[in-house]
Amino acid sequence: MLKTVLSRFLCGLVGLGWSSVGLASSSGIQPLEGMTISFVGFFSIAVFILAYALVMAEEKTHLRKSKPVIFAAGIIWAAIALYCSDDPVLAQRAHDAINHNFLEYAQLMMFLLVAMTYISAMEERLVFDALRSWLIRKGFGFRALFWMTGILAFFISPIADNLTTALLMCAVVLAVGSSSPKFIGLACINIVVAANAGGAFSPFGDITTLMVWNKGILGFTNFFVLFLPAAVNFLLPAAIMHFWVPNEHPEAVDEDVDMKHGAKRIIVLFLCTIATAVSFHQFLHLPPVYGMMTGLAYLQLFGYYLKRVESIAQHKEMPEALSSKVGDVPAHNNSTPPQSQGFDVFQRVASAEWDTLFFFYGVILCVGGLGFLGYLELASESMYTDLGATSANILVGFLSAIVDNIPVMFAVLTMHPSMDEGQWLLVTLTAGVGGSMLSIGSAAGVALMGAARGKYTFSAHIKWTPVIMLGYVASILTHQWLNAAAFDKVVIPLP
Repeated sequence: MLKTVLSRFLCGLVGLGWSSVGLASSSGIQPLEGMTISFVGFFSIAVFILAYALVMAEEKTHLRKSKPVIFAAGIIWAAIALYCSDDPVLAQRAHDAINHNFLEYAQLMMFLLVAMTYISAMEERLVFDALRSWLIRKGFGFRALFWMTGILAFFISPIADNLTTALLMCAVVLAVGSSSPKFIGLACINIVVAANAGGAFSPFGDITTLMVWNKGILGFTNFFVLFLPAAVNFLLPAAIMHFWVPNEHPEAVDEDVDMKHGAKRIIVLFLCTIATAVSFHQFLHLPPVYGMMTGLAYLQLFGYYLKRVESIAQHKEMPEALSSKVGDVPAHNNSTPPQSQGFDVFQRVASAEWDTLFFFYGVILCVGGLGFLGYLELASESMYTDLGATSANILVGFLSAIVDNIPVMFAVLTMHPSMDEGQWLLVTLTAGVGGSMLSIGSAAGVALMGAARGKYTFSAHIKWTPVIMLGYVASILTHQWLNAAAFDKVVIPLP
């Protein structure tokens, strides 16, 4: 009885995820027996809850979300190691378990780092600024901008991450909608829903889909069957909100931004990098991260060429700049015009979202430690066994609206429930779009609350939660109807 109560408490409050088999099914690492009601187990749970409470309070405390979870990960595994230190067999099991979790993190971290580096490079070459200026110059009405920013967010987020996409579209909305706070609020809600929905049908669109693909559970093309369910998730709430968007035309802003030299080629190289990662995974049966790292070399080599070209051009311009100042500068003044460093790929690496990458580390190690203690298996017995896979997977989406979807999905993957392809697609969909129901449910929502402070707020978003929830339910029904055959396909993950 105590185990059942405790497992339901963990599922509802902490969101560790659910499954129907043990940790051994996916990693060969057996959880400790009898630790779920021990002092070490309760202590680890308390540490994780406290750390995640600080994560959820980031907006008020201004404490970066990576800091508490990294600290919690260290404390949890130190407690486990201390408990196992008297038994060499247990100590070796703990050693193998933490190494397995760290290897999973390392692969996903390097994958994300390459993707973030390419996004940063495109930002430096003004790719996104040029797109923003084009939208602003066209003088679209508020309703047209509402749809254009939403549609662009839906189609950009499968390639770029949903956070970058949401911030880009929010910048457009803020630039043209300063005279209408109501438009800004509705447009930001629409952008958050669209960005999260767009990331659900692509392995590159969200960390959760990336984890599922990297684990070998679903193939690269399997995610594309979620396109229509994801589109329904975005279009249904947008169609309802459309009638509340002010039917006005803001003044066109004369802003013209040109992309820097090499911008289009960097976009092409990013697409080639994605193709390389897919090819390594599909044809060579290598983890996708190795293809992504090869793709980083594409950018490094092109960056070398770009820096040489810009350096030569700068030196050619320097004599002209000096000659134009003859007579104005004293002879003893040897100053020269300031030189820009040009494109540097390692500066782009440094510009990656390191807080997110380190947060990912803390989450994986924390959840891995709790799984090693047996809490994930305990939760699975309550949720997947008692409620069934469909109900449990739908609840994942509601949980993602409160707790970040990363620990939820990682917990599900760690326990590896015995589900068919349709159910794995369902949990991928719900984990991706469920966070749209609340502004705190996704990185895109949290970021836009800061970017459009006072105009897009938690209370403004929650007023439209019933409409967004309607889209959530409709997307699930669409998936169950459209992809019915997938619910009979057995999933055999790659070794």
